[in-house]
Amino acid sequence: MAKATSAENCKLNNQFDEVRRALLEDRFRDSMEKPLAYWALPNDRRLPLAFLGRTLGDLLDTSFDDLANTAGIGQKKIGSLVTLLHRASQENSSDTPVPASVGVTEVIENFPFSTADEVPPQQFDPSLVSEALWAKWRDTVRSNGLGNEELGRLAPTLQSLPTVIWTTPLSAYVNYSVSEIRQLKTHGEKRVRVVLEVFYLVHELVSSANQQGHLDVRLVPKFIDPIERWIISVMGRPTGPTNDEVRNELALPIISQIETDAGPAVAQLASSRIGLHEPPMSVRMQSRKLGVTRARIYQLLDDCSKIMNVRWPEGDDQLRSFTNWCESACSSPNDLYLLNGVRELFYPDKYSTQHDSETEIHTNSE
Repeated sequence: MAKATSAENCKLNNQFDEVRRALLEDRFRDSMEKPLAYWALPNDRRLPLAFLGRTLGDLLDTSFDDLANTAGIGQKKIGSLVTLLHRASQENSSDTPVPASVGVTEVIENFPFSTADEVPPQQFDPSLVSEALWAKWRDTVRSNGLGNEELGRLAPTLQSLPTVIWTTPLSAYVNYSVSEIRQLKTHGEKRVRVVLEVFYLVHELVSSANQQGHLDVRLVPKFIDPIERWIISVMGRPTGPTNDEVRNELALPIISQIETDAGPAVAQLASSRIGLHEPPMSVRMQSRKLGVTRARIYQLLDDCSKIMNVRWPEGDDQLRSFTNWCESACSSPNDLYLLNGVRELFYPDKYSTQHDSETEIHTNSE
């Protein structure tokens, strides 16, 4: 047993010396003042607590024998120390988490593309986010001037993001460490997870785009760009859109986003309200069909407009201008019933009442 222990210590000693030589290279000079805890992950086991507060430079200046003889440090914790040092030596950590779905499209000048189909559907794991990774993501947000971007604009789904922080800018978190965020009031694991995931998404997309230094980046939810390009193309021709075009190019993408952010039940409610596949259904009819009060239906439909105002705030002005153009380009008011329904449901007039909105949609359907 003693020989096995001695052999294991010798192996750990050699590993320590190897990673020590790597970390003493000039490229790691900026890391020397960071504590060892900087590279620890929430799910790490047998962490060498006696070393976590010591700086990387201090640990590298200490011999392996002195470290191994530290009170409370056994062979397994020395092994954990070597693991953390090895993690510190990896400039591109292999522990980078991957989100379940990328809900953001990268738009570079007028050349849009989405990486959503290129990312395998894996679950984002916040337990793999070390302070080192988090610092890298924060630096990306700072250096690219993205602090004013809102969490709700970029989150993969709003179902996992409390409404009170839909409009919270990324700048609200860039001065906190991961451990400090976890200690903030009302920031449980669910909320922390979404914050970390949004920063990760931004870092991944912006970092890959920055390889092309002559191009600029705009981060938007991926459903927006095809709609905006369709609107531009329609306004470049003499005739307005048909209801089928509005259904396929405008209504369906928005309904799909509502399903992502509010669930299939609310998406179906919005679909029947604007008459996507059948004549529009009044709020009274919807409440009877679902067995809930009209107030509840209004509340759910109001959530749809709140979602769009977070996801696509520019949509209000764009759809208003587009509708005005279509009124002069379309030959029949019936050609506009679906477009008007979409605009009034997702971007209702600020001073109109819910009754006015219901009346207009219902009248247009007749």
